[in-house]
Parts: sequence; structure tokens; C-alpha cells
Amino acid sequence: MKRPHLVLASASPRRCELLAQIGIDFEQRVADIDETPRAGESPADYVARLALEKARAVRRAGRCPAPVLGADTAVVVDGRILGKPADFADAGDMLRLLSGRAHEVFSAVALVAGREAVAVNCSTVRFREIHDSEIAAYWRSGEPCDKAGGYAIQGLAAAFIERLDGSYSGVMGLPLYETTRLLDDFGIRILGQIS
Repeated sequence: MKRPHLVLASASPRRCELLAQIGIDFEQRVADIDETPRAGESPADYVARLALEKARAVRRAGRCPAPVLGADTAVVVDGRILGKPADFADAGDMLRLLSGRAHEVFSAVALVAGREAVAVNCSTVRFREIHDSEIAAYWRSGEPCDKAGGYAIQGLAAAFIERLDGSYSGVMGLPLYETTRLLDDFGIRILGQIS
């Protein structure tokens, strides 16, 4: 039986891995949008808006007949959204801020077809204390360069994580529970399609 098909509005290889994990047949297209937070915008509203804008942009640009899935993830400490680090100093500042404490990771997923829907997941991640020598070695690995908050839960940074309350896939970049619920709501069944 043919697997479900959609368009992923993301350049993220992690989101590709997660969609493949649940048996989705998809093509990848990159959305070019302004990701600047708006004044007074909450982290949940921020990721929801970006996920929806990405999906809308790809749908408009490609005139896609298939549903378009957009996603966005933000690492948040004390209400401050941490983006991708610009350089080693920026990554070091972020990781020192995360060290020895809990932070939140907001992940949103949006689906645009004949209609639109958005779902947001919030997880809490607690890091152990991270030493400057570990931060330097982690930066040299290349892993934190393109990651929100300067770390990847599925990579070497797993060694920093003392506790996770929430969605592992959400922290990775695509909350699969919320994703499959949205797909199901749009008539795209995951397990019902497997033969």
C-alpha cells in the first residue's frame, strides 16, 4: 500500500529522520521567512507562527497539491528565546546559561492543505553542570553550529541532559505525537497505511 505523502517545509535533516521514522513519504522544500520574534510574542506563539508561515510560504511558492508540514523549535530560558549560535562565543554563552538548570523547548507543527491547523508542544530539559572544557570540545565537534540553543539532544549533548520531561522528538525538532494527530485530523493515517 502507498505510504502517506506530504511536503516538509524545512531544511532540517532531523525533521526528515523523524518523518521517515513514522513512515511518511515526503519531499523536502525550504521556506525562506523572517524568523525575528515580534515584540511581546510568547515562545509558544512564536514557534506556532513560524511553523505556519513556513508551511504557507512553501504552499504558495510551489502551488503544492499535497499537504505542507511546517515546524519550528525554540529553546527558552527565563522567557528568552535562544536561536542558533553565531559563533563559538555565542554557543559558549548559551551553554553556560543552560548549564546546571532547567529550560523549556517549544516545538510547533503546522499543516496547510485546504485548511490550516497548528499544534504546540512544550518540554522541560534539565542540564547537568557543563565545564568550559566540555563546551570547547562540543563546539569543535561541529554539532552545535546550526541548532537552536546550541545543542542537539540526539547527539553528543545527550551527555549533558540530566532529565527530560516531555517529548524527545519535540526537543529534536518535530513533536511526533502532535504531528501524527494533525495528520490524522487531515485524513492522513500513519498506522492505518502500513501493510
